[in-house]
Amino acid sequence: MRRGIAWVRLDFAQRRALAATTAKVPLYADGWGTIWGMQAFVDWLKDFPLVFVPLFVAMSPLSVLPFLTPFLGRVAPARRGALVRNAMVTGLLVGLLFLGLGSGIFSLLGIAVPDFLVAGGTVLLAVALKDLLSSGPEAPPAPDELMAVVPIGTPLLVGPATISLLIMLSGLHSISLVIAGFVANIFLAWLVFSQSARIGRFLGTGGLLALSKVTYL
Repeated sequence: MRRGIAWVRLDFAQRRALAATTAKVPLYADGWGTIWGMQAFVDWLKDFPLVFVPLFVAMSPLSVLPFLTPFLGRVAPARRGALVRNAMVTGLLVGLLFLGLGSGIFSLLGIAVPDFLVAGGTVLLAVALKDLLSSGPEAPPAPDELMAVVPIGTPLLVGPATISLLIMLSGLHSISLVIAGFVANIFLAWLVFSQSARIGRFLGTGGLLALSKVTYL
């Protein structure tokens, strides 16, 4: 009887030692599963702002409000939500399409990440200078369902600068991190666009124009 208890205790101790040893190993060791290891997940969270912030500056949903607010003001309230959703879906699909296919196409053409650092920076500089030096927002055309796709979804929300930045970031960070940062910015843009009428009333025309200029600094 005592011998049996001793063997049970020994087996339990062995199991505890084995559990303590395996607890130090990440849950997954390779591929996409490394994100679920504790240390890898902490590193992933630390790198997230490095992707989210540049994409937020490039997409700049606040700078779209001077165009979007007058446009939605001329649309029936029942249709505004659908137009905003269509714009978000368009921007999301365009970004993911270029993120998935752009890297392969450009690597086939021999275009590297440093090339995008120069090209993307030039595009961002040109767009920023154009908006900073313009006297005011362009008057929106007559309301149309396709306006949610072009130009709101693209190129106002997801344009050449955002596409170039997505491809550039995919060469510097993991694809899961870039997609997460991009989706988070799409969600933030949806929140801003959904509340565009309230933001417009709060800031006024002059405030919206000033806000759009500040976001490009």
